[in-house]
Amino acid sequence: MYYSYILLSSKSHIFYFGSTIDLKTRYKLHNSGMVQSTKAHMPWKLIWYGAFDSEKQARDFELYLKTGSGKAFAYKRLVSEALAKDFADGRISHGHTELLAK
Repeated sequence: MYYSYILLSSKSHIFYFGSTIDLKTRYKLHNSGMVQSTKAHMPWKLIWYGAFDSEKQARDFELYLKTGSGKAFAYKRLVSEALAKDFADGRISHGHTELLAK
């Protein structure tokens, strides 16, 4: 199986969208500082993942999630509970409050 996934930074409250063939190992790499693009925002929480039959499907979905419409879909359908909890825990708004109201 291949995976697309969404991480939420506990430090800076940003999302990271990725894809991998080994989700457990990749998650450990993100939280150990071995991924250059995410090490400044550790620690990370895995808040969503989806399994796909091919690497192309997982990668295509990751790329979709990184688009404007993909982010809107993700915020509304995939991570709305994580966003709500993050706000309840005191997150300072970064423009996503309107997505929770929908």
